Amino acid sequence: METIYDFKALTSKGKEIDFADFKGKVLLIVNTASKCGFTPQFKGLEELHQAYRDRGLVVIGFPCNQFAHQDPGSDSEIEGFCQLNYGVTFQIMKKVDVNGDDAHPVFKYLKSRTRSLLGSRVKWNFTKFLVAKDGKTVKRYAPTTQPERLKADIEAFLQEQ
Repeated sequence: METIYDFKALTSKGKEIDFADFKGKVLLIVNTASKCGFTPQFKGLEELHQAYRDRGLVVIGFPCNQFAHQDPGSDSEIEGFCQLNYGVTFQIMKKVDVNGDDAHPVFKYLKSRTRSLLGSRVKWNFTKFLVAKDGKTVKRYAPTTQPERLKADIEAFLQEQ
């Protein structure tokens, strides 16, 4: 696979999303969890979604239960939690693995485009990947990086041709 646009994934409601539909957009892809110390970051992610969606930012949350089993609910329970507690309106996807043999292809791709202190592994919940309009350029952010700290990079990616 050459770009993020070569992939498909399922929403929390089971609808297939073709990432090719996002060509020319900037993507912020985050592995999320509902019972994590970083869960309040949903608020900041939603604020980014509201602030930049009309300019071409697409925020996508992929729930993951691989880290201390911090997202044990069903897909519908997770989506309801995000909406009720944080007013999330950005796309929540079907729960996936982000590491290991069963890692979702989107995360295999994102990890192949970035490195961290743990090599290509995702360290924890709320690791963030910002994908430029070309679908190839990817920046990776630690779980501790608050969403508002991504604004300068989002602005830069949105201004690229």
